[in-house]
Amino acid sequence: MNESEFNRKVDETLLAIEQALENSEADLDWDLGGDILDIEFPNRSHIVINRQTPSRQIWVATKGGGFHFDYDDATESWRLGNQELMQFLSAACTQQAGVAVTLR
Repeated sequence: MNESEFNRKVDETLLAIEQALENSEADLDWDLGGDILDIEFPNRSHIVINRQTPSRQIWVATKGGGFHFDYDDATESWRLGNQELMQFLSAACTQQAGVAVTLR
């Protein structure tokens, strides 16, 4: 994937995550600025999602660690092994929020 295509896919993904956060009923704050989406939880913890252009990945930092997602052409989704990005974020947000958070 070339850099232009990568940036388009990441932009679309960050906007989709932002929309999913808005549609969720969780009490979360977030800020999308440039290449970084920062999600803040009521307990003041954060999940940070950002693009890594040199490696063509999306990186996610949670309380549980750092995770690197690659784009999978076959499924047209960002994946870390068998885990899809939105599924992963739903689980990570649920863990950090202490209440169920579903991002679709």
